[in-house]
Amino acid sequence: MIRTMIVDDELHAREELEILLEEIGGFEVIASCANPVEAIKIIHQQHPALVFLDIQMPVLSGFELLSMIDEEIMPHVVFVTAFDEYALKAFEENALDYLLKPVEKERLEKTVNKIEHRLSQGAQPSYDTPPINRIPCISAHRIKLIDPQQVEHVRSDLSGVHVISPQGCFFTELTLKVLETRTELLRCHKQYLVNVDQIDEIALLENGVAEIKTKQGSQLPVSRRYLKALKETLGI
Repeated sequence: MIRTMIVDDELHAREELEILLEEIGGFEVIASCANPVEAIKIIHQQHPALVFLDIQMPVLSGFELLSMIDEEIMPHVVFVTAFDEYALKAFEENALDYLLKPVEKERLEKTVNKIEHRLSQGAQPSYDTPPINRIPCISAHRIKLIDPQQVEHVRSDLSGVHVISPQGCFFTELTLKVLETRTELLRCHKQYLVNVDQIDEIALLENGVAEIKTKQGSQLPVSRRYLKALKETLGI
């Protein structure tokens, strides 16, 4: 059974696709999500092998969702779209395949053959993901999208990953590794990323470590491992 997710803002589309997959057989639909913010959490928790992903959704697109997934757990992706204009873009993003809505069983069966062939080869999915220009955060039952350039720093602890900006502190399902890789935020500690434009001063301490003071007054640790790269970035 192929562990599968469906991500589409249209409930009817999700239900129809799940019925077709059940008729064809060989798929375990572990989740059906209405938006990328909900989906990213489940992807990080459940590690599906395959995602049927709608391209155009409110707030965040399917392409943006791909940017938010850790490479180590990246699933194979079949894009689902009602718009032919997105088809070429889907292939440029190296998707396994794409389906046009409404999905027809005969066309889906061809996609299933591609999926089974790709998985039998043990191929690892890889996508040319765009930089993240909006970090989805959750605050009081709302989704807040934060521009990485407006972020002061990001920290992780046992409760998760937290984005700190002038608007406050917000929880995000994105990992530090994804944010480090796909934004200009710089790693200064295993649990911290910093926006270098928000650095006010760096205090050099004993044993090769340091401490950042931001323009907002936050104090962030700098470990020996990342101090050299920080200095090089700042030209000091």
